[in-house]
Amino acid sequence: MAFEWLTGSNPQFWKNYISLFDNDDNTKKKRFVIFDMEATGLDFKEDTIISIGAMGVTDGGIGISDFLQVYIETAQFSARSIATQSVVKDNNETVVEAEAMIQFLNFIKDATLVGHNINLDIEMINQALKRLELGKLKNDVMDTNVLFKRWKGITDDTQYSLDEICEALKINKTDRHSAWGNAYTTALVFLKLKRRLHI
Repeated sequence: MAFEWLTGSNPQFWKNYISLFDNDDNTKKKRFVIFDMEATGLDFKEDTIISIGAMGVTDGGIGISDFLQVYIETAQFSARSIATQSVVKDNNETVVEAEAMIQFLNFIKDATLVGHNINLDIEMINQALKRLELGKLKNDVMDTNVLFKRWKGITDDTQYSLDEICEALKINKTDRHSAWGNAYTTALVFLKLKRRLHI
């Protein structure tokens, strides 16, 4: 897929993103971005993202004004996708996928990305970037499922749901039917595991 704003060279927003990884500044505060997304399905090659919720964490707390919530236009509405039905029903303002990726990259910068069972989310983002003829995400990533198992000393391939981890950590769950709600709940899980693992 060709885009006029990509013709001839990488767009400025991508150059800005890549440049953040050129130097190691160990003096700046470490920032984590906890994020979640809703998509039309679970096949990262065929399905598309319809919403992203993300928030920044620094100094052991969620930044009150450090958040992103974006809804993406899609032609792949599916009856099997509860998230799709929710986005349509709520009449949220949407942007095209390219604009959503610009907003996402500008928001995450060089932060460590955190999610629950994060691999699929990363693949979905990378696939969206590929459709824009760009490279892959360069950020470090952390998975709350992996962190939870490290804390519990579990070495097998068990996959715990976010609800199961919330129950184990005695965390009250919030809205679990939106990317934003899932990201906030994941952030609470991450903060508790971060303290217990001294990350």
